[in-house]
Amino acid sequence: MATIVPLSAIEPPLVEELLDAAFGDGRHARTAYRIRTGMDWLPALSFAALDDDDYLVASIQLWPVALTDADGRPHPLLMVGPVAVAPGRQGEGYGKALMATSLGAISGKAPLPQVLIGDLDYYGRWGFSAEHTGGWRCPGPWDRERLLVRCENPAVLPREGMLGPWSEAPILAPQTRAL
Repeated sequence: MATIVPLSAIEPPLVEELLDAAFGDGRHARTAYRIRTGMDWLPALSFAALDDDDYLVASIQLWPVALTDADGRPHPLLMVGPVAVAPGRQGEGYGKALMATSLGAISGKAPLPQVLIGDLDYYGRWGFSAEHTGGWRCPGPWDRERLLVRCENPAVLPREGMLGPWSEAPILAPQTRAL
């Protein structure tokens, strides 16, 4: 049985090793890293999966970002990812469990829209789509079909804007759950 724990309970070097193994040495050059430049991941929404031997096999981080519209107004969002699963452990359900845990930890009282860069075939099962991101821009190269958003009320989303850090994000407390 796997255990889901707050990512803050894991030593940072172990998380970095997992991310390097899952995404390679060039991961810091990716556009998603540029979008969240200078921000820290949100402890209350970021988790790790440990296998039966308490070995770190997967992690997920959520970040405060914003879509700044043409008038310079920031519209807060949560950026999902990276979702990292150790090579050799992919396909065992760790990524799905972490997605469900992180998305389930988002406050239902005032849920912020969630954005990510990823495959619609995988993330579409949680309601992510590219339907409302066609006029959005990123600080680096990206595939428009892979810029996905999930929002209960898409009418609140600006049609155009630039993604970047959200410097006024609240700090949230972590939670622990067993899978």
